Amino acid sequence: MSDFILKASVRNDLGKGASRRLRRANQQVPAVIYGGEKGAQSISVEKTAFYKAIEDESFFSSVIKLVIDGAEEQVVVRDLQRHPFKPLLTHADFLRVDATHEITMNVPLHVVGEETCVGIKDQGGELHTLANEVAISCLPKDLPDFLEVDISNVELGTTLHLSDLTLPAGVTSVDLSHGEEHDNAILSVTKVKVRGGDDEDSEGESESEEEPSAE
Repeated sequence: MSDFILKASVRNDLGKGASRRLRRANQQVPAVIYGGEKGAQSISVEKTAFYKAIEDESFFSSVIKLVIDGAEEQVVVRDLQRHPFKPLLTHADFLRVDATHEITMNVPLHVVGEETCVGIKDQGGELHTLANEVAISCLPKDLPDFLEVDISNVELGTTLHLSDLTLPAGVTSVDLSHGEEHDNAILSVTKVKVRGGDDEDSEGESESEEEPSAE
């Protein structure tokens, strides 16, 4: 797990107007923390560290240390709301996590070995990525930043599924836990489609059939 630490303070001035004023001050991001045995709490998160953290892909699949007025909470990001056209966060939702209880998260899926893939390099295929994330369940201590699939030995015409992934110890696939019928495809290596070939051939044939004009 990545080591992300965010500082926040309890927010007592609530409502849309209060959140708007907080965003205009441009120092903090309105947020809420919920879950566990405690009730929901409105907070404001220091903007600079927060914005830097979200630039890292692993932030969204990590347990985060949230320090609220000096008190530490272990959380994960559940939702981020963004301004429709400005590069701004308008609100964040954090879920408390318990070290003894499993959590469900979507983690990024990284594909490696594309440059040496048999089906691409030697057999002329192309990669089609069918899933960018995988839903997993595990204890917070076992939460991976991402999952990885190596396609070096994948041949043309092959489709890989969730069951082809090697999951870390303590991690299970949420979809596969519902049965084999949920063994969704994650990628395939298929024959490269030739686009526009038929049109060019037909155009060439029509030109060749034209009789030369009389001079």
